[in-house]
Amino acid sequence: MSIRAIVAVDENWAIGFQGNLLASLPEDQKLNFKVKTMGHPVIYGRKTLETFPKGKLLPGRENIILSRNTDYLVEEATVLHSVDEVLEYTRKRPEEIFFIIGGAQIYEQFLPYCDTCIVTKIHQAFEADVFFPNLDRDPEWICTAKEEEVLSVKGLSFEIWTYSRCEPSETCCESAQF
Repeated sequence: MSIRAIVAVDENWAIGFQGNLLASLPEDQKLNFKVKTMGHPVIYGRKTLETFPKGKLLPGRENIILSRNTDYLVEEATVLHSVDEVLEYTRKRPEEIFFIIGGAQIYEQFLPYCDTCIVTKIHQAFEADVFFPNLDRDPEWICTAKEEEVLSVKGLSFEIWTYSRCEPSETCCESAQF
């Protein structure tokens, strides 16, 4: 089983402001997020679901929603109520790749269990109140791949970096700066 985080950050590793994403990047959503998560379970919080258009689940993926409210139900989704419950659920499917897609509390709770992070780095700083940990400064993570820069139709440029968690027996150097 593999648990991966997929996230878009600005130059300061910010991910949101007042409950919303910092920017809409259609190219990232279609060519990165959708392609990588399609056919795989996605794990996210109730608040994230509420930000989706009309609160609709993501098609083509098993939607696993984390909510502390044990009465919370979403038709055609799996609702779990704790990190331990989600981890137990993922262990039952050792061949599967699970994607953590937000929000901030969910990323924070699951980052210790992730082996990979796919980070869209937007080349701009935004006003923000929610941040993702800066993996470039974390010795447990190393950048293992960087995709070519893309210019969005919205005028923002971005790159997609893939980070891997270092094995406990390895000594990680600073992430490669491409």
